[in-house]
Amino acid sequence: MPRFMTLIRIDEQNAPAEGPSPELMERMGALLDEITKAGVMLDTAGLAPTSEGARVTWSGGKLSYTDGPFTESKEVIGGYSIIQAKDKAEALEWTKRFLQTHEDYWTITAEVREIAEG
Repeated sequence: MPRFMTLIRIDEQNAPAEGPSPELMERMGALLDEITKAGVMLDTAGLAPTSEGARVTWSGGKLSYTDGPFTESKEVIGGYSIIQAKDKAEALEWTKRFLQTHEDYWTITAEVREIAEG
């Protein structure tokens, strides 16, 4: 069965300062339990804010480093999941359900991509 990576993109500038609500965490936990019991979830995690990260770039034969936060980026990757689904349609269905656990004031984009094997 194919594996898919879902990259959760958020706008750090407009995310709730207090983070996810307890209700969101409860709904998300229930969905993650369901997807894990279904044998679909392989790995998932949220990521620390970009203020704690760094970018390393290779260009023109030289390395450069940039410490976060990355103010030039409107959307950043806030988390990821790796799932094993029968096809892209199933991967998109689980992703849709994950996004719908969030309250209306969240703006989140999920990029779903099949992992190239071999």
